[in-house]
Parts: sequence; C-alpha cells; structure tokens
Amino acid sequence: VKTTKTTKKAGANDKVYVVVEQMPSFPGGDSALLKYLFENVKYPMSALKAQKQGRVMVCFTVEKDGAISDVKVARSVTPSLDAEAVRVVKAMPKWTPGKQGGQLVRVRYNVPVSFKLN
Repeated sequence: VKTTKTTKKAGANDKVYVVVEQMPSFPGGDSALLKYLFENVKYPMSALKAQKQGRVMVCFTVEKDGAISDVKVARSVTPSLDAEAVRVVKAMPKWTPGKQGGQLVRVRYNVPVSFKLN
C-alpha cells in the first residue's frame, strides 16, 4: 500500500515578517509588557542559589490573531533562567497583531527578560 504525503505549501499570507508597517504590540504597550514581566517572572531557586543573573532574549511569532507561537531562546543565560523566560512569554495574553499593507500578518518579535539579583 502506497501512501502519499501532502504538504501544505505556505502561501504569501503565512510569511513571518520581522519589520512591518504596524508592529505588534502588547496590550497596554511597552510599559504594560515590562509590568507583566516584572509581576510574572519567578526567579528560579537554583539560579538564586548559584547567584546567576542576566538577560535572556526570547524570540517568538505574534500570529494574525495575536497569539504567541514558536517561542525560542535567542540568547541564553542558564538553562533555569532560559526556561523561566520561555514560560512567562508563552503565558502572555494575546497581542495586538502586526499589519502590513492593511492586512494582519505574522511577525517575529524579540523580548528581553531580565533576571537581576538585588
């Protein structure tokens, strides 16, 4: 029995942009994003004990409906800090999606998540 696998070709409307006319935005803007990160990031105990700190750069795609997908660490600090940064980004509320030529588009976005010991 022969089975054929069909692959869906990504159309022009599935393209992921890096820069668009209207960039996606977190509900409430950049200050609300910083507040969200500050209130939701929990410093991993292992990183606290090891006195690890730094800035994890997380990249993700803001979909046409504002959902967050394809979350990845673009710049790592330590595995525990990286995992916490990814967890918080994945839990973000939907964003206002980006637009190009009046159409909603998928946009790749980067957010730094800082871990600083007091």
